[in-house]
Amino acid sequence: MNRSKFLLIIFIVAIVGIFLGFDGHKLLTLENLQGHQGALAEWIDQNLLLAVTGYAAIYVVVTALSLPGATIMTLAGGAFFGNLYGLAAVSIASTLGASLAFLVARFLMRDTLRKRYAETVAKMDRGISKDGAFYLATLRLVPVFPFFLINLAMGLTAMKLRTYALVSWVAMLPGTFVYVNAGTQLGQIESTADIVSADLLLSFALLGLFPLIAKFVVGFIRRRKVYAGWQKPEHFDYNLLVIGGGSAGLVSAYIAAAVKAKVALIEKHKMGGDCLNTGCMPSKALIRSAKAADTLRHANRYGLESVPVKGSFKNIMNRVKEVIAKVEPHDSPERFRKLGVDCISGEASFVSPWELEVRHNDGHTERLTARSIIVATGGKPAVPPIPGLEDMQPLTSDNLWELQEQPERLLVLGGGPIGSELAHAFARLGSKVIQVERDERLLAKEDEDVASLILEQFEADGIDVRLQHSAVEFCLEEGEKVAYCEHGGERVRIPFDQVLVAVGRAANTTGLNLERIGVDTQPNGTVPVEDDMSVRYPNVFACGDVAGPYQFTHAAAHQAWYAAVNGLFGQFKRFRVDYRVMPWVTFTSPEVARVGLSEAEAREQGVAYEVTRYGLDDLDRAIAESEDYGFIKVLTPPGKDKILGAVVVGSHAGEILAEFTLAMKHGLGLNKILGTIHPYPTWNESAKYAAGEWKRAHAPEGILKLLEKLHGWRRGKGQTRQQKRKEVTAG
Repeated sequence: MNRSKFLLIIFIVAIVGIFLGFDGHKLLTLENLQGHQGALAEWIDQNLLLAVTGYAAIYVVVTALSLPGATIMTLAGGAFFGNLYGLAAVSIASTLGASLAFLVARFLMRDTLRKRYAETVAKMDRGISKDGAFYLATLRLVPVFPFFLINLAMGLTAMKLRTYALVSWVAMLPGTFVYVNAGTQLGQIESTADIVSADLLLSFALLGLFPLIAKFVVGFIRRRKVYAGWQKPEHFDYNLLVIGGGSAGLVSAYIAAAVKAKVALIEKHKMGGDCLNTGCMPSKALIRSAKAADTLRHANRYGLESVPVKGSFKNIMNRVKEVIAKVEPHDSPERFRKLGVDCISGEASFVSPWELEVRHNDGHTERLTARSIIVATGGKPAVPPIPGLEDMQPLTSDNLWELQEQPERLLVLGGGPIGSELAHAFARLGSKVIQVERDERLLAKEDEDVASLILEQFEADGIDVRLQHSAVEFCLEEGEKVAYCEHGGERVRIPFDQVLVAVGRAANTTGLNLERIGVDTQPNGTVPVEDDMSVRYPNVFACGDVAGPYQFTHAAAHQAWYAAVNGLFGQFKRFRVDYRVMPWVTFTSPEVARVGLSEAEAREQGVAYEVTRYGLDDLDRAIAESEDYGFIKVLTPPGKDKILGAVVVGSHAGEILAEFTLAMKHGLGLNKILGTIHPYPTWNESAKYAAGEWKRAHAPEGILKLLEKLHGWRRGKGQTRQQKRKEVTAG
C-alpha cells in the first residue's frame, strides 16, 4: 500500500470515528430532528445561506463515507428548507458525495477488487458497454441496491467520472424530489389531524409507489430503446418458438406445452441433442462396459478367478447404440407431439426479435412468429488450430461413436472431465492410452488432493499421463502418426494410432443470423445472457450450452425453466436464475462429485472455512464391495455446520453427493444429516459419518468434562465397594 492510500484511509477512519464518537448516528434520526425542529427552524430563518451550505457539506460527508442517515437528511432538507432549496441542496450534495465515494472506491479498492471479483466487474463493464449511461440510470432509478453500494461498485468499473456524476444527478432527481416533498409534509405535523391530511398521504403514497413507477418507466424506456427500428407483429403464430431439441430445448418446450401455450420446437438434426446422441448416454454406456472389463480382469478381488478380457469392440459400440435407442423415445418427436408441441425438422435463423425463417429439411422455407423465442442450440467440441491436427482426422465426443475398431494406441488431448472419462474407459478396455494435459494436474477445477487421487488411479490402470505437455504439431512420419509436444523447454515425440480431442467446447450459433438482431457472441461462441436468461431483447432467451457458463445437461434443464417461464409470463413477473447450488459429477473410476465451493475457490474468494474429511475406506458397504477407497470432504464456516461445499471421490460418488446438494439447497446443516436415520449398510451412510466427523471435532469439551465428573460422583458408593473388593482380594 502506498503512502497516499494509507493517509486517505487514516483520514476516513478519523472522520468515521468522530462521527460515531459524537453519536452522529443517533443525531441523524427522525425523532431527534423533530424534537429540535422548532429551535432549528428559528435559527435557519435567521441564517438561511449558512444553514443550507452547512447542511449540504454534512450531506456530502455522510454520502461520501456511506455513513448512516442519508435518508433522514433528505427528509430533513424538505422539512427545514422546503421543496425549492431542499431539492437544490440535496441534489447537489448527493451528487458530490456519490462522486467522492466513487473516487475513493476507485483509488483504494479498484485494483484489488477487480482481480478478486473479476467476473462480477466484467459483467458490470459489459452492461455499461451495452447500455451506456442508461445502465447506471437504471440502478439509480430503481433502488434494488442501496445507493452506497452503487457508488462503490461503479468505482470499480471503467466508467468516466463526468458521466457518472451527470447521470447520477439526473437519475436521482425524481427520487430526491419524492423524499424532499415527503420531508416538507413531516415538518408540518402538529396534531393528529395532520397525519391524515391529503398532502401528507400523497407524499407517503409517492414514497411507496416511486420504486414501482420508476421500474415501469425504466422498463418502458429500455424496451423502446432496444426495439427501436423493429416492427412488432400484430398477431403471432406461437406463444413460444424453441430452436434446438437438446436438453434445454426439450425442457423449454415441455414447460410451455404443460401450461397450454402454443409452442414449436425446431431441430435440424436429432432430437435429444448431444446428451442423448453423443454425450451423456453413449459415454456412460461405454464407461459401464469398461468397468465390467475391469471387474473381470480383477475378479480375484471378489474371491473369483481373474480372466483375460476378450470381446469385440464393435459389439461394445453396438451396445452403446442400443442404449441410445432405448432412451430415444423419451426425447422423440412423437412423444412431444402428443404433449402438444409442434416439432419441426429444419434450421432456423432470425429475421427479427419475433420472427424466424425456418429452412425445412425437405427444402422449403417458411417464416414463423412468436411472442418469445428461445435459443437452445447447444455446443460442440472445440478443435484447436494445431498444425497438422486436422490431417489426423481427430476423434471428438461427436464422431467417436462411429468408431468400429478399437485403437491400439490412443492419444487423448485434454485432462478435463470429458478427456479423463474417455481416457479411463479406453484404458480399461485395453487400449494403450497417452493423456496429454498442458496444466500441472488433471481436473483443474478440482482441488489438488482430488486430482492426485485420480492421477494415482489412472497410472495404476496403465494410462501414460503427460502433465504440463502442450501439443504443438501433428504429422505423418514413415506412415506413422506422430504428435510433438512442448514440455519443460523440450520437444517430446509421441506416436499414436488415433487422437481424441477433448480440450473444451464451443457454442453452436452458426447460421442463427444473430447479427441480424444485433446480438454479439463471446469468444467461445456463447450468447451473453441476463439473469433472467434473456438475450438483449426481453422476449429473446438462450439456455443450455449456448448460454453457458455450465456445460451440464442438468444445468441446461435448470436454465430452461427460467427461460420458458420468463418467456411466457415475463410481462407479469421475471425470475432470476439461481446457480447457488450447482452439482456435477466426473464419471471416472473413482467418480468425482462436487457441489458448492472447493478449497481453492474458497481461498480465492476470501471465504473463511474449515474442512471435515471422512475416508471411504472406513465405510462397511465399501469394504464389502472391495471399493474401499476415496473420501468425502466438506467445507463449513469455522465453528458452524452450514455446508459451503462438498466433494465426494469414490464409487457411487454422484449418488452420495445428492444428500449434500439437497441439504445446501434447503439450508440444512451437517447436524440435520447426522440426525437422520440412514439404512445400513449403504453407500449413503458415508454422508452421515462425514457429519459425525464434524460433530466429533466440535464436541463441547468443557461440558463433557463436567459430565465426566457428574457420572463419577453418581457412581461414588459403587466405586468405594469396588475399591474394598480389590483390597480384600489383594489381602
